Amino acid sequence: MPELPEVEVVRAGLEPAVTGATVTGVTVFDERSLRRHPGPAEDFIDRLTGATLLAPARRGKYMWVPIAGSKTKEISPVSTTSAPNAAVSAESPSFSTAALVLHLGMSGQVLLREPAVDDSLTRIRLDLEHPVHGPLRLNFVDQRIFGSMAIDDLVATTDAPEQSIPGQVTHIARDPIDPLFDERAFLRRLAARKSGIKRALLDQSLISGIGNIYADEALWAARIHYEQPASILSRARAKTLLGEVRGVLARALVEGGTSFDTQYLNVNGESGYFAHSLNAYGRQGEPCPRCGRPIARETFMNRGSHFCPFCQRVRLPRAG
Repeated sequence: MPELPEVEVVRAGLEPAVTGATVTGVTVFDERSLRRHPGPAEDFIDRLTGATLLAPARRGKYMWVPIAGSKTKEISPVSTTSAPNAAVSAESPSFSTAALVLHLGMSGQVLLREPAVDDSLTRIRLDLEHPVHGPLRLNFVDQRIFGSMAIDDLVATTDAPEQSIPGQVTHIARDPIDPLFDERAFLRRLAARKSGIKRALLDQSLISGIGNIYADEALWAARIHYEQPASILSRARAKTLLGEVRGVLARALVEGGTSFDTQYLNVNGESGYFAHSLNAYGRQGEPCPRCGRPIARETFMNRGSHFCPFCQRVRLPRAG
């Protein structure tokens, strides 16, 4: 599924087009794409039609668009280690208590089009009127229908009370490029994990936004085997790994994310180019860019782990 760089590219692409736009029409072609919405399609349509949208926000792989002046239940504090980018203020014209949550799943795409343009496999269509750009169309396209749209109530976070997040995303931790990411807390929680380090990196309640591709790339860069027990990873090596995670994500963002096929596209229907910069993921049998030995692939959690058996070895404490 799309990981942090891909979702952030989509969020950034949406921002100038949807911020301040009014929803003039909503068409639901496939109600399966509303599986996370707490109500029927008619409720989704009624609550969005005529609504004004605010700046999109993101946490990890999740993205949402706050709805201006939305009327839902009161915001209540929740205990969470994460925080979004959108602020909530009852005195502000941008006050919002609900948001349109977009989850891309495995193959979801959010495409901005001219008003009369439709895309094949569009599951939900939003017609927008922007005060600067005029009429636009937003098509939610999803081949495998694992993604979804939903309207969800926003709740305040305890570590940043001025910020809010959809209730269905509160279990997701901060991502490592979030300015409020707590590095000390992450390293402390990581040291308590008994699992392999890659399994820990993929745990979105510990650190969000990292999926199979960027976990493999960061572990290769840090020279750490994916099955290295997290609890015996030294603090210095854990900090090195976190630095490599941030570096990989930053480089992928610059190149627009990773596309192997048309299942991931940005809002303009364009592919990302980071696939050309991968050192380990998908390179099984090719020479390691560091040592020249073949990159290996092993089955891991119903997917694959790509690594260099020479550069990335499991290191265990010496006996005695």
